[in-house]
Amino acid sequence: MKKVLVLMGGMSEEREVSLKSGQGVYEALLKKGYQAVTLDLARDNLGQIGEIAPDVVFIALHGRYGEDGTVQGLLDIMGIPYTGSGVATSAICMDKIITKKLLIYEGYPTADFTVLSRSSCQDSPEIIDDLLHQYGLPIVVKAATQGSSIGTYIVTEQGALLDAINQAFDLCPQVLVERFIDGDLLTVAVLGNENPKVLPVIEIVSKNDFYDYESKYTPGMCEHIIPARISPEVNKKVENIAAGCYQALGCRGTARIDFIVDKNGNPYILEVNTIPGMTGMSLVPDAARAVGISYEDLVETLIKLAIEE
Repeated sequence: MKKVLVLMGGMSEEREVSLKSGQGVYEALLKKGYQAVTLDLARDNLGQIGEIAPDVVFIALHGRYGEDGTVQGLLDIMGIPYTGSGVATSAICMDKIITKKLLIYEGYPTADFTVLSRSSCQDSPEIIDDLLHQYGLPIVVKAATQGSSIGTYIVTEQGALLDAINQAFDLCPQVLVERFIDGDLLTVAVLGNENPKVLPVIEIVSKNDFYDYESKYTPGMCEHIIPARISPEVNKKVENIAAGCYQALGCRGTARIDFIVDKNGNPYILEVNTIPGMTGMSLVPDAARAVGISYEDLVETLIKLAIEE
């Protein structure tokens, strides 16, 4: 059987989630009979990848230095196959601003947005009034290169907008401000390389005001509803957009595309996750189970797709 190295942990704000994803993947590989090894990736142990000499790497890293193309580039140089998308796609999808610009170019729907830098805010103190005039309240503030809803804020009061923007700047040099869309939160997992398969649409219901970090990773704080409680027409539209977006961005292995569907049934892409979670509460394993793919089979499928690619 193939020797598989599971890269997990890492150096991002999503480290704890990554450790859970990696442990789940590692245990699944052992059950499937693979020779599996884990590595909690850090700057001082990169050389261990070569020492382990894996046939393939399962990247279970989330966030910076794992999901953003950096590890993918290292593995490309080393000539080691790995799960998920390549360097360019990983880097693009990690950056919410670049992703949205490409989505617009490709003709896919996404919420209206404004990009802020620290200098633009300092040079234009009236920017807060301009944003409120343009988008109203509530308004969404996002750190551009964070995942798991880290650095994402739904601002409902005028006086809280500047604080939210500054908190997002503490995480990223660029901040995304979006028009708030009131609607249902959906997610679609896509699986495959050249001929990807769209898994069932999941509706997400959070006990918090929005699907934040606590909702995603605290048992009992959210519900995944399969099938989603949407019309067949909207379901088909979301599936088609997810498949088209996956291919347009060059995704491989698997990815998860998150949507908001407004009250009129219009879907808007929120973001594209190229290394979605593989924890016990994660969405992609739930979508796979809905079509008869066990967690262990999903992990093995991703390994096979990596070697195929």
